[in-house]
Amino acid sequence: MVRNSTSYRCTECGWQSARWVGRCGECQAWGSVAEAQAPTASVAAVSPARSAVPISDVDSTTTQGIPTGIGELDRVLGQGLTPGAVLLLAGEPGVGKSTLLLEVAARWAAAGRDTLYVTAEESAAQVRQRAERTGAVQPRLYLAAEPDLATVLGHIEQLKPKLLVLDSIQTVSLPSVDGVPGGVTQVREATAALVRVAKQRGLPVVLVGHVTKEGSVAGPKTLEHLVDVVLSFEGDRHSGFRMLRASKNRYGPADEVGCFELIASGIREVTDPTGLFVSRHTEPAAGTCLGITLEGRRPLLAEVQALVVPTAAPAPRRVTHGVEFGRVSMILAVLQRKAGVKLHTREVYVSTVGGASVGDPAADLAIAVAVASAAAEHAFDRPIIALGEVGLSGELRRVPGLDRRLAEAGRLGFGTALVPAGSGVRQPGMRVVEAATVSDALGMLGLRRQARKPGPTTDPDRPRLVAVEN
Repeated sequence: MVRNSTSYRCTECGWQSARWVGRCGECQAWGSVAEAQAPTASVAAVSPARSAVPISDVDSTTTQGIPTGIGELDRVLGQGLTPGAVLLLAGEPGVGKSTLLLEVAARWAAAGRDTLYVTAEESAAQVRQRAERTGAVQPRLYLAAEPDLATVLGHIEQLKPKLLVLDSIQTVSLPSVDGVPGGVTQVREATAALVRVAKQRGLPVVLVGHVTKEGSVAGPKTLEHLVDVVLSFEGDRHSGFRMLRASKNRYGPADEVGCFELIASGIREVTDPTGLFVSRHTEPAAGTCLGITLEGRRPLLAEVQALVVPTAAPAPRRVTHGVEFGRVSMILAVLQRKAGVKLHTREVYVSTVGGASVGDPAADLAIAVAVASAAAEHAFDRPIIALGEVGLSGELRRVPGLDRRLAEAGRLGFGTALVPAGSGVRQPGMRVVEAATVSDALGMLGLRRQARKPGPTTDPDRPRLVAVEN
């Protein structure tokens, strides 16, 4: 028995509701929910063609990945490209998505595998010009400029490639499906067709996806559910540094980060990005402190700089770059209230080095030390690492992955680290100092209330303050 029931569907993301609402409950779009007639039917049981087997008898070798030849990409994917997997790579315009995937296709073809690169946005001559510039011209790399998905499937039948790269999923179209290219229906059906081909042939498929102005993947939310891996390619337009991270990965970790640098000759891996976010000082400088953030499971060294300037304005300015403004405001309030650092009559500027974006709470203590050092106009005779989350009551909270952070600091040759009390982590060759509160931490560094005059100290391993002349 089949009966018709009225349902309502969002034209933006495909979300369904039993009654009409003015705002979509999935994508929060206004006025996108419209009535849709959908038949409902009872489903009868069918005898399965293949019986269920014990999980111990399932062959897991079919999901073993093949290395792409790009170590940072394989790090994010876990083990390389898995046969039959569908990957979605999203990023802002000009971030380098096409350059990265053209390099992946060239490495794949250089290993003796036929590779099909389909561009629906550019002409074949434009892609060839980029390939010549980046050294990605390979005899087994085939190029097709085709926006029609049916023709793309025909190319797959004819060539039988071992890898398909499609740039981009929002620009291909299916003539048999209603809607415009990039619309909800077109994107969903095109992706579903490619997923079926990938699973049937064991063909790895990499799709390029656009992003909205909010930074999310453009198109219906079902697009991210259909694919196996969702990657985001991020970077500052004023810097060549790029980060590749996975928000979904069915074949590996979803918290790894790959580092790249966009250069004139293409894109290259950055296996050790430590020096990108640290400045080189010829002499001790006030208002600087080092912290180690975790991007996924990868520890990265970041330098925080602060500048404190007296002002007569009734509302002193607070300017931040690379760190969250609200979090810096909270740290400044804690410094004033709990550590006696007077900032209500001073302007405070806080920034990171190299365009790094620091959102890890473990950088709170580094920000506090940098601001206190700038306010006292005193620097340390040696760089120190400060790790800890600052609470509103002034306490220092422990942070996850402290052992990995200290191991990275030890590898880089730092000798002193300031961490929250009770951490219980030790690093060979490094002096780890514990503090319970921000006030205690600044006191150990000689920055609480009034800076101590430079002079001899009874502890030779303790960083000494160095006066900075105006």
